[in-house]
Amino acid sequence: MTTFTTPADILPTYEREAADFQAVRNKSLFEKSNLDRMLGITPRNVAQRRLLDLGCGPGAPIATYLTDRGLAVTGVDGAATMVELFAATLPNARAIHADMRTLDLGESFDAILAWNSFFHLDQDAQRAMFPIFAAHAAPNAALMFTSGTSDGEVWGHAVKEQVYHSSLAPDEYRALLIANGFKVISFRAEDPNCQGHSIWLARFTGG
Repeated sequence: MTTFTTPADILPTYEREAADFQAVRNKSLFEKSNLDRMLGITPRNVAQRRLLDLGCGPGAPIATYLTDRGLAVTGVDGAATMVELFAATLPNARAIHADMRTLDLGESFDAILAWNSFFHLDQDAQRAMFPIFAAHAAPNAALMFTSGTSDGEVWGHAVKEQVYHSSLAPDEYRALLIANGFKVISFRAEDPNCQGHSIWLARFTGG
């Protein structure tokens, strides 16, 4: 009988797999066109735009690219070894060991990114993230995250270990975004130009 991992296994798994994940992570920056779309709607509320990278991992290639584009990146990850690798990759960036589900930094950002991290949360935890996104969003902030394409749970792999994923239905994501002060800019389901990732882009319009 197959034994499935749970959301509670995610952080311990990435803790164990951090170094191997960094070694095998695709660094071709296939995400670039979508990151550029996010940057295109990221406001210039301060001299240097600030980005919150939730589930930042080891920092390459995404946070490295965004830093090179001039953003001040704050990386947050619940796996301590990932935070250590992020800090080593980007010594001038800020790295924080924290669980995104309880994050309360008391500050706002011009862009919030949760790339291939948010979808490891269970469905109720995903629903609870939208007020956290809003609490950390500066006026007109950009929000980008990846999700599934339909309501349900699936299992994949992080290097050698099984990992949990879940998704809400697209209509529920839209409703949650709107209810928490975000305007949906686009949803690209299984984008063929981004290795099949499903990507949400929204702008914070709430107070």
